Amino acid sequence: MKKSGLNSQSGFTLIELLTVSAIIASLAAIAIPQIGGYRKRAIEATLKSDLRNAATAEEAYFAQNLVYKTGALSSGTLSSYNKSADISSMQATTGTNTFQLTATQANCPGITWTYSNATAIPTGPNC
Repeated sequence: MKKSGLNSQSGFTLIELLTVSAIIASLAAIAIPQIGGYRKRAIEATLKSDLRNAATAEEAYFAQNLVYKTGALSSGTLSSYNKSADISSMQATTGTNTFQLTATQANCPGITWTYSNATAIPTGPNC
């Protein structure tokens, strides 16, 4: 014999599922562009940091040898300079008691940042 009454079934309705999906989609639409901005700022921070570290190593080299190191810079070419893994190239050009460093990042090919000891400020375009 069957009991009469309401069946006790549980679950989500279609409206509830659509509402949750819409909320998640709107949060993702806000978060995804922000992640790209954070990535760009991290790449630029790595470039600036490496340029400043190489500049410090150049000044230390000059203090010992009275000449700046020129050419490609990598880990070990200057004491106390370790190139970050993401930096694809670091070049030094020198003049009379001046130097300029140029660096490119592996994740931003074609974008070059520079550092001159005359200004002591890393400059370059956004990635």
